[in-house]
Amino acid sequence: MQAPFSSSFARLSAAVCGTGSNGTGAQPGGAPQAGATRPVSRRVRTERALATILATSALSWGLVGCADMGEREKGTAAGAAIGAVGGAAISSATGGKAGTGAVVGGVVGAVAGNLWSKRMEDKRHAMEQATRGTGVDVVRTADNQLKLNIPADLGFDVGRANVKPELASLLDKFAHGLDGTMLVQVVGHTDSSGSDALNNALSRERAESVRNLLVTKGLAAGRIAVEGRGERQPVADNASADGRAHNRRVEIFLREPQKAS
Repeated sequence: MQAPFSSSFARLSAAVCGTGSNGTGAQPGGAPQAGATRPVSRRVRTERALATILATSALSWGLVGCADMGEREKGTAAGAAIGAVGGAAISSATGGKAGTGAVVGGVVGAVAGNLWSKRMEDKRHAMEQATRGTGVDVVRTADNQLKLNIPADLGFDVGRANVKPELASLLDKFAHGLDGTMLVQVVGHTDSSGSDALNNALSRERAESVRNLLVTKGLAAGRIAVEGRGERQPVADNASADGRAHNRRVEIFLREPQKAS
């Protein structure tokens, strides 16, 4: 992490001390060059250098974070870092104080980066515990959704859409404690075996089976969207048995409703 800070201090030295020139566009001891740019005051150079250090420091910290940070804290840190950089740049470009812009941008960015709420983090942790050793992947998506990637072979018999007991037990844990405002999307996928008509129908039927079971657990049907995508979105090569097994899956997405601005 030394490079960003070294670069920042190099820019600071050049901005404040006027390295390589006397601040007037002329070389030391010489007359101003023709067409030289208008001299920049020491105050402006200092503000720009301060903004560079603030933004670089925030970005370095925000992108790396601390080792013991959770997903929510990392989102806040990254948002603050990006906001600080953007705030400093915009403020400086529009003639304002870049340092102030960095601070304001950092606050706004922190709020935007903290869209991953505590209840989403708690649910992620609970599902990781519940699915350990099952082959189910539990991840946070780039747009702050909780995604469960469930191998179809775990939850369904070949060519069937009835939910097996193993998946039913998992869905029970997924539904437990969910706030009534949460939104769910269930997407079914198949491998390339069989016709498009068969795969499209089977993938949707499996998604609907998951939806129907979640409704029996107390989730409102109107808050669960279902979709069958057949073989159109493979995640592995269908040429191998292992690849086809990865492509046969059901994805469950959980997200919080967007608040009205």
